[in-house]
Amino acid sequence: MLRPRGALDRHMQELQDEVLALGSMVDKAIDRAVNALKRRDTDEARHVIEDDLKTNRKRLEIEEKALELIATQQPMAGDLRFVATVLSAVTDLERMGDHAEGIAKIVLMLGDEPPIKKLIDIPRMADKARDMLRRTLEALVARDAEAAKQIADEDDELDALQDQIYRELLTIMLSKPETIQRATYLLWVAHNLERIGDRVTNICERIVFLVTGKMEEMNVSTY
Repeated sequence: MLRPRGALDRHMQELQDEVLALGSMVDKAIDRAVNALKRRDTDEARHVIEDDLKTNRKRLEIEEKALELIATQQPMAGDLRFVATVLSAVTDLERMGDHAEGIAKIVLMLGDEPPIKKLIDIPRMADKARDMLRRTLEALVARDAEAAKQIADEDDELDALQDQIYRELLTIMLSKPETIQRATYLLWVAHNLERIGDRVTNICERIVFLVTGKMEEMNVSTY
């Protein structure tokens, strides 16, 4: 006998809401970590690091709810695709939180060392990554595969900004060897932000799978 969909739909909505809550936590962590870098605010950086434990716990809670849904609600094929999308997405979101935590740790490593230059492109990377993340979550809610594909294509903008940061910092390091360590730390920040973009792309791929039932890699490097 088939179960009524009311309970299943309610559980699915709750699961989606939890994913959005996790996404909001990650979005705020990225923003706080980069602001801590700009202000050299080590106290804020420590808070970001401490709060990453909450992100990890939230991911585990969502995974438990997803598995409980499978066990108790007998989801059909399309519903199972949603659950699979959730399980994949929360892993990528938790990893984004790790990248934000990594930036916060770099703030502590920099300490009160004088800045090499005014930060321009790193905040731009962070703004772009956060915009892509927020729109991806909206695409998940809307089941919008075309929007997901468009967002994934925009990852090239993050890659271009990372390349620009690398070239600029390399020039500074060559002309001022005493800045090498500080510049290297900033390169690590840019790398963390670039990896956030890759994680967003992963979620976009899962949204397309959710809508179409087909898995396809997006924005694959050709070199």
